[in-house]
Amino acid sequence: MDEQSLIGRTLDQRYVIQELIARGGMASVFRAVDERLDRVVAVKIMHPESSKITDSEQFIREAKLTARLNHRGIVSIHDRGTDGDLTYLVMEYVPGNTLRDVMREEAPMSPRRALAFIEPILVALSEAHANSLIHRDIKPENVLITPTGDVKVADFGLARAASVDHRTSSVLIGTVSYLAPEVIANQAVDPRADIYACGAIFYEMITGQKPHIADSPIAVAHKHINEDVAPPSSLRPDIPPYVDALAMRALARDRAQRSPDARTFLHQVRMVQRALAEGLTDDPELTADLMPGAGPTPAMPPTLPSAYADTEATAPVSLGLADSQATAPVSLASDSEHTMAWDPMVAAPSSSAPRQRSDTPLAAPKLPQPPRRNKNGRRTFFVVLLLFMAAGIFGWWIGIGRFDETPDVTALPRDEAIKVIEGAGFETAFTPDAYSETIPKGAVVATDPGVGDRILPGDTVTMTLSKGKERYKIPDIKDKTLEEAQTILGSLNLQSGNISTEYHDTIPERSVIRSSSHKVGQEVKRDTAVDLVISDGPAPVEIVNYTGKTESEATLALKAAGLKVAKKTSFHDTVRAGTVISQSPKSGTGHRGDTITINVSKGPELIVVPDLDGLREAEARAKVEALGLTLTATRGPFSGSRATVRYQTPGAGAKVKRGSSVTVFIN
Repeated sequence: MDEQSLIGRTLDQRYVIQELIARGGMASVFRAVDERLDRVVAVKIMHPESSKITDSEQFIREAKLTARLNHRGIVSIHDRGTDGDLTYLVMEYVPGNTLRDVMREEAPMSPRRALAFIEPILVALSEAHANSLIHRDIKPENVLITPTGDVKVADFGLARAASVDHRTSSVLIGTVSYLAPEVIANQAVDPRADIYACGAIFYEMITGQKPHIADSPIAVAHKHINEDVAPPSSLRPDIPPYVDALAMRALARDRAQRSPDARTFLHQVRMVQRALAEGLTDDPELTADLMPGAGPTPAMPPTLPSAYADTEATAPVSLGLADSQATAPVSLASDSEHTMAWDPMVAAPSSSAPRQRSDTPLAAPKLPQPPRRNKNGRRTFFVVLLLFMAAGIFGWWIGIGRFDETPDVTALPRDEAIKVIEGAGFETAFTPDAYSETIPKGAVVATDPGVGDRILPGDTVTMTLSKGKERYKIPDIKDKTLEEAQTILGSLNLQSGNISTEYHDTIPERSVIRSSSHKVGQEVKRDTAVDLVISDGPAPVEIVNYTGKTESEATLALKAAGLKVAKKTSFHDTVRAGTVISQSPKSGTGHRGDTITINVSKGPELIVVPDLDGLREAEARAKVEALGLTLTATRGPFSGSRATVRYQTPGAGAKVKRGSSVTVFIN
């Protein structure tokens, strides 16, 4: 698959591929934008050629399994689908680095620092195991660290339901440095395989090297099955014995000696954290509690197929984000860090496989000698029997007998739960309350250790009480800009959903008109997507020129188009009163609510004729011309230099048009 050709492509008319952030043999991961929800996501696209190992149906089936998980410590699956020949998953995008980046910088680190990372990993795996899911590919590359320090477990691409058989007939997928022996040996897998992987990561964090080191992945796998791990203190003598015991329990080759699931191992990790916080260099009782059963674990005898006699012959196949959030260039990790695909080791060599030739001569077998009679044999037998019985009873007491089970107080009110737990001989403590969709407020949501877990009398059972259902009210974000509205929703643990637009006369462009999915004050669950309708501003309007129309015609038509009307008036000698002389703007495209100014005629301007009686001609002429009129004078027979106006027409007070003539008789 040519990853570069996918840059800029849109999957399912929704996900715009922006940048390659990780590449593996089975899939590639890209940063993309979900245009429908306007958010950044990670899109994992399966390589078409990887169908040799897994097909699209398995890819989709595993996505459905992972989508059942809803936990802050697990990178969530948003969507899955196909687009042409591409099969893809859409996941939460987590900026930041991987645990591998931290280990490169800090390993070997203190046990206390290492457990600060292991604890949230186990919290996330507890959720998976509680939902009957096994991750199967826990490794540092699949643990993401956000810029705020939150830890998230990524890539449940190899996850399977715990109720199904995880054995494969020909191909095994996993990361060799962190695979449990039973996985390599092609046995049924349960949550203890994830515990082994966590133990391997913890071991590497505190010692600076992996539990088993060899020249090839196949040799490493062989060591996982046939060799016990050296205690961390063999590499770092300052490590307390109880930390040794924690690591050795998780890395026990016999899974019966490991913690049964993540919740139990989490409880044990927290006991070690408390001891480290108290500065204890040794705690014999805690060490005894954590130490796996005494005696070496018998090696499982798988035989490598002959195809692996001289070569690994395997390509790294990664489903993980593989440093996907790191700032380093996209590249394949080293072989030791990759998810590997190889034929599983089987319990006995195939009959068709050629035998390996050995140059070492075989020693003659030793035959048993006939038993000697011993008169004290019966006594010795009974002594040995009693010793075995005592050892068995002691082992039962250390491993099981001295433990009680955590009582079930789920859904009980606080006071009642305290009575039950203290009545069973345990101390009580509380963590901050948590929301619950099913447990009433004030009742117990969960306990640590979990219900039925083994716990010593007098130990503390930590309870988490319900805060009730997690609900948030839809805020009033009308008139807010889209950016302001999204910020307000985010502060309330809500998110914006589909965004549509409408014209609006008064709400500015890109401001919220309303929510199309919820009412203000409605209570909704966390992360509910709130659909928004935002303004495109006023609707466009075609402006018509109403010059020459009456004032009433123009005003009614403009208002009907959603426009506002401003009016001014002017005298006009030729345009009849009440008629539009001019309009601004004359025509074109405007928007609803725009103002159109019309100039309405008042008709011709009329001048009041002044009283000219008794004025001399020059005085009368000056007076009428000042008003925009003209003077026509007629003189009588006795009109000397002192003659005055004796008669005028039109008479004083008459109204005439500007420029009209006033006739006077002077005598």
